[in-house]
Amino acid sequence: MKILVVDDERSIRNSLGEILTDEGYSVDKAEDGAAAVEMLGRERYDVVFCDIKMPGKDGQEVLDFAISEGLDAAMVIISGHGDIDTAVECITTGAFDFIQKPRDLNRILITVRNAAERGRLVKDNRVLKKKVYGQQMVGSSAPLQHVRAIIDKVAPTDARVLITGANGTGKELVARSIHAQSARSAMPYIEVNCAAIPSELIESELFGHEKGSFTSAIKQHKGKFEQADGGTLFLDEIGDMSLAAQAKVLRVLQEKKLSRVGSDKDIQVDVRVIAATNKDLRKEIAEGRFREDLYHRLSVIVIQVPSLDERTGDIPALVDYFSAQVCAESGRSTVPFSPEAVALLQKRHWPGNIRELRNVVERLLILGGNPVSAKDVEEFV
Repeated sequence: MKILVVDDERSIRNSLGEILTDEGYSVDKAEDGAAAVEMLGRERYDVVFCDIKMPGKDGQEVLDFAISEGLDAAMVIISGHGDIDTAVECITTGAFDFIQKPRDLNRILITVRNAAERGRLVKDNRVLKKKVYGQQMVGSSAPLQHVRAIIDKVAPTDARVLITGANGTGKELVARSIHAQSARSAMPYIEVNCAAIPSELIESELFGHEKGSFTSAIKQHKGKFEQADGGTLFLDEIGDMSLAAQAKVLRVLQEKKLSRVGSDKDIQVDVRVIAATNKDLRKEIAEGRFREDLYHRLSVIVIQVPSLDERTGDIPALVDYFSAQVCAESGRSTVPFSPEAVALLQKRHWPGNIRELRNVVERLLILGGNPVSAKDVEEFV
């Protein structure tokens, strides 16, 4: 963790710097607000301890600079007894905390630890936003607009949602978008691919287990429901879940409590469940592979994600989007596709949907010319 100490009094600046250095932090020091602004402009800091009263630029101006530049640094204001009102005002405008003079060592270290936790949450939130907004629902076709309209209506509620559609249509993106637009967006978003977990492990994965509850349970484990407490749990490919696990999921939805494997103690959880499947669950119910009561619990709102063949009008926008994305990932300039090449892609059948289109775009960018031509499409697709 990198920390900047800003104070016009050398003794205070040096003593605070020594305290933080002794605790293992990397510390820089600035003698006034102007120097602090210059350093903040060229270095990244996790925490800034800044005196409120300094000649020239004061602490409020340093704070204003950090906010205007969108810096992630947690700004901690150092105030004297006569500056409390000003320090509180700084908190309302974006400061992380304030510390009074004379400084208390424990208070300083607690503040740094809290700032570290804040930094972790900011990073996690950025990762989530990157997942959501880095993979956009690109296009303006009527089927996609219909999906967007449902998301806008259901996201602010706590209603459970069942997302259906073929593989590669973007069901997980719909789930992330619902979470990101919900009141739970600052809380955990946990994904579980039910098809990827062996049936004998799915209960432990979802509900957790106690130490010693089975041979390999060497320590207590919190399941995905507990990890998602207060947030959203996305159960992808729920049609592949075992009947035994389905019964336990139904209990959590009904009673909002669970018990870990190997324990009879109930644990309360507050989780919004979003499920997705590429299967016809009504057919699965008729054939005895899916519980009808669980289906009705999950399907308060059903969102059918259209296949790419149902929204071919979005292919030009998707090609541009994926071309820019793939080129950015490989550090090259965006390569255009000729109108004739895009027209051929629109005429094609897409059993793999959006996922298949992205793979095709990447293949053409590697093997085709600049711009990608209709001949390239005919040869490599």
